Amino acid sequence: MTKTYDVVILGGGTGGYVAAIRAAQLGKTVAIVEKDKLGGTCLHRGCIPSKALLRSAEVYATMNKSAEYGIDAAGLSLNFAKVQDRKEGIVAQLHKGVQYLMGKHKIDVIRGRGRVIGPSIFSPKSGAVAVELEDGEMETIVPVNLIIATGSRPRVLPGLEPDGRLVLSSEEALELTEVPKSIMIVGGGVIGVEWASMLNDFGSEVTLVEASPRLVPQEDEDISRELERLLKKRGITVLTGAVVDTGSVRKDADRVFLQAAYKGETKELAAEKVLVSVGREANVENIGIENTDIKLVNGVIKVNESMQTTEPHIYAIGDVIGGLQLAHAASHEGITAVEHLAGQKIHPISAHRVPRCIYTRPEIASVGWTQAQAQENGRQLKIGKFPFSAIGKALVYGESDGFVKVIADKETDDILGVHMIGPHVTDYISEAALAQVLDAAPWEVAGTIHPHPTLSEILGEAMSAVDGKQIGM
Repeated sequence: MTKTYDVVILGGGTGGYVAAIRAAQLGKTVAIVEKDKLGGTCLHRGCIPSKALLRSAEVYATMNKSAEYGIDAAGLSLNFAKVQDRKEGIVAQLHKGVQYLMGKHKIDVIRGRGRVIGPSIFSPKSGAVAVELEDGEMETIVPVNLIIATGSRPRVLPGLEPDGRLVLSSEEALELTEVPKSIMIVGGGVIGVEWASMLNDFGSEVTLVEASPRLVPQEDEDISRELERLLKKRGITVLTGAVVDTGSVRKDADRVFLQAAYKGETKELAAEKVLVSVGREANVENIGIENTDIKLVNGVIKVNESMQTTEPHIYAIGDVIGGLQLAHAASHEGITAVEHLAGQKIHPISAHRVPRCIYTRPEIASVGWTQAQAQENGRQLKIGKFPFSAIGKALVYGESDGFVKVIADKETDDILGVHMIGPHVTDYISEAALAQVLDAAPWEVAGTIHPHPTLSEILGEAMSAVDGKQIGM
């Protein structure tokens, strides 16, 4: 059986289904080929389920210190089965919403494993997709344009391959039936620090091991330093500059043992479980790329600013092209690809203007260059910094750790980067992102009236601090 479409998307994750909706809005006939559930990693194995668990952990941590708010709570206990039920309910509700949108926009969803094929009787150029359907039958889909959106998977560390019992990736960890008494997290990037924060709040004894000299090394150094301080303050053991010897891994019935090179010595580590979070790798295998002239660079698909591969009628978006590996970036890339193939004016993504969010307690949010990156780009800097301890709403909220740091160009007054660590900063980083898009100067953001008392007023204070005009300190 053969079907033809204007646009076919291989992969129904966040980038894929957003691209499909935009294509349908532009009057294109659209199909998504997806072997699993619509929503992909973000909805089912990443962003949404992990944030649902993090929210439960945050509530539990708050209730455990309720006496500080004048509330004496007796008999507090954690029902982890209900925590998991709540997570599954949120995922199911959102999944149903995505399915509804497919019907609303008349997008065909083809369930099966898709593989790009080369020139054939179906098409004179590569880009048709052979789909092995769930019933074992084959179907060929012929698009005018193909968008590859196959996503990524957790990177495996040889010697610490996930077994679903003692050694876990972030995906297996989402299915835990009980909170481990102790856990070792190998990798102090975004996923690692989020799980460290969450499991510590749930009551685990957490050891966080990171090979780099600091946690979340992609963030500004001041943010990394503050995060490490606050995690240690909560009782988490943080070992930075520690390299795990995977050849030393040993397991017994309910425990994992390993060694790590740390400060010139061999450190013996043990825990009930190990969570490996050493990044993600693109799903470029077994999708037929070898049947095309698409180029791979360092394991990801090479694209231009329009998201075109080296075959102009084939586009690629999301984790499969590397880069930021963020759901909101993938969505923007999907829209960019569709609008380009439809002949519309596009707004190419600038990686350093994409907000980055980390959902630890406290949260981290940033946009733009770090201080080191700005200096590497030859800029003369002026920097403003303001602490949450001087913000009334943060004190009322009971979370006054952290700060906001603004990096600006001394000559042009351009905002080069905004870096935040503190209560719910992910909810107001968008103001800083908009300021960069509009080329606002710090004084313009500072001159915007921020309501009091709110957490967001710290952004106005930090922008004022760039020129030494902050009021609250």
